Amino acid sequence: MDNIQLSGKIKKIKLVILDVDGVLTDGRIIYDSKGRDSKFFDVHDGLGVYLLGQAGIKTILLTAKGSGTLKHRAKDMRVEEIYADAVPKTSALDKIVKKYSVSDIEICFVGDDLVDLSVMKRVGLPIAVANACDEVKEIAAYVTKKQGGRGAVREAAELILKSQGKWEIALKIFNK
Repeated sequence: MDNIQLSGKIKKIKLVILDVDGVLTDGRIIYDSKGRDSKFFDVHDGLGVYLLGQAGIKTILLTAKGSGTLKHRAKDMRVEEIYADAVPKTSALDKIVKKYSVSDIEICFVGDDLVDLSVMKRVGLPIAVANACDEVKEIAAYVTKKQGGRGAVREAAELILKSQGKWEIALKIFNK
């Protein structure tokens, strides 16, 4: 896809949906002896999500696996909503489209693995993280340079904000 086509897709985005494991995290899940999970999140990704919100672009988390840890991180990043234990993910996508009054072409989805394919095929801007599986990379309009859980979400957020001319708006909170 050339830059003009990509730019056209990016300019239509009103809502960003993120997979969690492998996108917001590096894919590792740690369980303690009581079965509680821990995940690694990148602070730069979190700020990217926050900046999207500052510019009026809502972010939703869509994951096939729920987690108590995720609720805390989502609150910290100020995401709109979490759709957890969503299999297939397209059923949650249908609810999101209706609830937020957006069309598929106005949605960006960032994914990394096979479970994300059905959503990526529907949205206007499918983005794959650098360490995504080949099948996901093949259908992505953009593949990040950074890996999942290591700045890929921040990269996607900056791409959207700068392409839409909203970068300066997002940064106003830091220029006071």
